Amino acid sequence: MTVLTPGIYHLIGIGGIGVSAVARLLHARGLRVQGSDVRESQITQQLRALGIPITIGQKPDNLGKADTVIVSTAIPSGNPELVAAKHDGLRLLHRSEALGALLEGVHGVGVIGTHGKGTVSAGITWLLDQAGYQPGFVIGGLLENYRLNARAPVAGKHGEWLVAEVDESDGSLVNSQPEFAVLNNLELDHLNYYPEWSKLEAAVLQFFHDNNNLRVAVLNADDDGVRKILAKLQLPSGAQLVTFGFGGAADIRGSNVETRRMAASFDVEQRQDDGSYTLLGRVHTALPGKYNASNILGAIATALAAGADFAAIRDAVPLYKGLENRFTLVDAAGVEVVKDYISHPTGIARVLEAAKEQSSGPVIAVFKPYRFTMIHYLQDDYREAFRLADRVVVTELYTAGEVPIPGTDVHTLCAKIREVVPDVTYVHALDDIPAWLQHQVAAPATVLFFGGDDLFQMADRYAALRNSQA
Repeated sequence: MTVLTPGIYHLIGIGGIGVSAVARLLHARGLRVQGSDVRESQITQQLRALGIPITIGQKPDNLGKADTVIVSTAIPSGNPELVAAKHDGLRLLHRSEALGALLEGVHGVGVIGTHGKGTVSAGITWLLDQAGYQPGFVIGGLLENYRLNARAPVAGKHGEWLVAEVDESDGSLVNSQPEFAVLNNLELDHLNYYPEWSKLEAAVLQFFHDNNNLRVAVLNADDDGVRKILAKLQLPSGAQLVTFGFGGAADIRGSNVETRRMAASFDVEQRQDDGSYTLLGRVHTALPGKYNASNILGAIATALAAGADFAAIRDAVPLYKGLENRFTLVDAAGVEVVKDYISHPTGIARVLEAAKEQSSGPVIAVFKPYRFTMIHYLQDDYREAFRLADRVVVTELYTAGEVPIPGTDVHTLCAKIREVVPDVTYVHALDDIPAWLQHQVAAPATVLFFGGDDLFQMADRYAALRNSQA
């Protein structure tokens, strides 16, 4: 178990959404925190406002008198600060080890899963907060209700609670042992680390089996991958299993789901010992689509397992705003522009389904692919993911430093998608996308941007261009 000892903590890449969250909580603990990044950002400015010194540009001298250096998997082994830290024999912690230490000694809630874990984590935070728990949170996105990605917990009558989005992409999820462990859904995603199901399954099972702090495991019984985990799950002695879902015999069951424009509602039922169900009530959420209804149901199941009153949960759900850049919608002179961080085909399909249900015109998907391995192994899944789109625009591939795979590139992906959507266009340069869309798309329509911050800048430029010429 990692212990947070006194000293100076230097965080490499402190402006990253995950690393900055850890920095905030370490600082709130009264530890001395500093860091560096390659560029200035809104996040680095916010951290500076807290009194955390940050250097832009990375070099060995930035370490100063640091005792501990914290890195994420995104930091390459040749980073000059990391090289210097190893040379000087400084204590090195992975971000996940620091997160694991923060979850010790509190009522920790850790959320894992391929899709929606940020939305579920943020939802749990909001529901517990509105129920009087005053939880802290460490989440890989900005919570719209707080405009923060992290804050420290406040001890109160319910104890001290901390909700964390736990990253399983690199196997480091096993460094966290929360009291409440939530699995929303599971399928192969980060194929550079999990080339086959058995490795992913082993890591997830270890997350549950080796957790000596585990009190409650909350799992989505609707998901095929999660059901495979359930079939092999052996919880530590005394731990409770809570399932949720919209079908079958889940412990917390949603029913009569209705979706409409940027909203959904459903009944929440609780399974009794004799197998019967008690209706707790109906909830109304301001997030679109059936997939978000499932995310909210997972948050509700976790909050109930933590002891929150359903009346407080019911009143809190309509006020939950989700995460930044998760189906974030703005109107641009009659064209609805949506930004969504998802890049996995299953997630893309779910977002497109929600957009199709509420769009009054054609749905156009703009996609920046991620990694050669994703295209190579999941190209058939991408074909099916975009089936509901009327048009698809593909732009330059983000390789994440991967070595190219012969015969696998964006043109391979375009050809595959074109099997189900005839209108597929490749626009290589991001900067060309706003003008292309302005020329090609007429209102009413919905344009969805799937990718990261650089693509979202194009979404903002496109919306501004439309509004300026309206």
